[in-house]
Amino acid sequence: MKEEEERIQNLRSKATELLLRKEFHDSIEAYSELISFYHNQISNTHQNLDPNTLTKLKKSLCLALCNRAEAHLNLQEFPQALKDCNEAARIENTHFKTLLCKGKILLSLNQYGLALDCFKEASLDPHELENSDTLNGYLEKCIKFESLSRTGAFDISDWVLNKFQGKPPELAEYIGPIEIKKSDISGRGLFATKNVDCGTLLLVTKAVAIERAIVPQSIFQGSKEQEQLDMWKSFIDKVMESAKKCVRTRDLICKLSIGENEDHLEVPDIDLFRPEAQERGFLDKKIDKEKLLNILDVNSLVEELISTKIQGKNSDVHGIGLWILASFINHSCDPNVRRSHVGDHVIIHASRDIKACEELTFAYFDVFSPFRDREEKAKNWGFVCKCKRCNLEKGICSNQEMMEIEMFLGKGGLEMGGVVYRLEESMRRWMVKGKGKGYLRASFWQVYLEVYESERLLRKWGSKIPLMECVVDSVVDAEGSDERIVKVLMRGLKRKGHYGNGILEMEKAMKLGRGLYGKIMKKQTLKTILFQLGN
Repeated sequence: MKEEEERIQNLRSKATELLLRKEFHDSIEAYSELISFYHNQISNTHQNLDPNTLTKLKKSLCLALCNRAEAHLNLQEFPQALKDCNEAARIENTHFKTLLCKGKILLSLNQYGLALDCFKEASLDPHELENSDTLNGYLEKCIKFESLSRTGAFDISDWVLNKFQGKPPELAEYIGPIEIKKSDISGRGLFATKNVDCGTLLLVTKAVAIERAIVPQSIFQGSKEQEQLDMWKSFIDKVMESAKKCVRTRDLICKLSIGENEDHLEVPDIDLFRPEAQERGFLDKKIDKEKLLNILDVNSLVEELISTKIQGKNSDVHGIGLWILASFINHSCDPNVRRSHVGDHVIIHASRDIKACEELTFAYFDVFSPFRDREEKAKNWGFVCKCKRCNLEKGICSNQEMMEIEMFLGKGGLEMGGVVYRLEESMRRWMVKGKGKGYLRASFWQVYLEVYESERLLRKWGSKIPLMECVVDSVVDAEGSDERIVKVLMRGLKRKGHYGNGILEMEKAMKLGRGLYGKIMKKQTLKTILFQLGN
């Protein structure tokens, strides 16, 4: 008996030491052996255990379960960790360490309300005053995240003003006024459930997995492709690992398209993606590597250059990730939402006013490029874009005069001012009006930009082509906010000396800024960023 007690004591010490040394897999193995021993002792009806010994065994079992849950939590094995905590709570429902651990698990699962309940109950323990600071930190975090997940009132101003130093701000999961429905574009899509104005946040969600690397622009193409291939392989492994750990994650990944039979795919309820759905019954589906590769090929998102700029990163930083709900957003060359990346979260916001029941769309590639370039990029993605803009430009681009303009551009046969003049005259003759003008001007934006930023070309062609403000307004009306448009507007304000007194122009710039970055920072912070763009 004495030898058995000594063995258990040594095992308990070993498990604790492994946990403290953060050797979590070995710690779990040791605690599992310990837990098995306690279960056997408690259920052994052949021994007449006195009440004190039984109580002591149960307390030891409760602590061992709690510690194993802590190890599972550190490995992000949340279902296993939660199972251990629930078993420990059945032994002692007010056990401080169990309540604290369960609260941390629920917080990691974005179940802020339930996590808050655990931390509140733990705070009632009068014997844990030395842990009050840690506990208060979790309580404040839960209260903040619960409010953010309900209101979407995010603010990253301090981080932006601090020039993106340190860790990115922690964000809560948020699902705004959106739903999943059948799409006329392709398969299923996300739709607005009410009218929203420019800059409104629609979705904030964390990646299932993400992989980033620095791939210098200066390295030769072969090395660059190898770096990107290595990133892709590592990313696949990360997604596979996340899927293995959680039934819910695996089930939701399986709901994504593999690029086939789009019209026959089920339309999942948006509530399945809310954090509180964690406790619902998800199907324990199997997902083999071939199917996962098809899913990731269709649904992975890259961190665009515009996305990384909000984090102060340079163009050498490349990232790829899987954000499940964001994967339902289809492409359009006439998009109405933008995305930005903060840490491992993707933020989706309206880049212009959106009407109720309108489908959310963003650009899979640069829409400030000519139709034929976009058509080729869409082909590389495996689809044909049939948005209003592409349908309009497809007809116009078959026009002989347009083909001549494109040919001259390719050969450098016309001065840029002449190209703009000829394009504007052609649109007048073809009776292209409204958004149609904005579409074509966006397609040839680089040409317009070269003219408007050249004093020489403006002196020569300024009286024959539209004012810069008219072109900017028409492109914004057609395409929504874009950093390149905002830059032109802010540089124009700077030249005029209107930074301080051009109230109407500044209001227009602020609205474009909201469309560019979303409502995630204070007004003064947004102004600071806009002024930087104008320099």
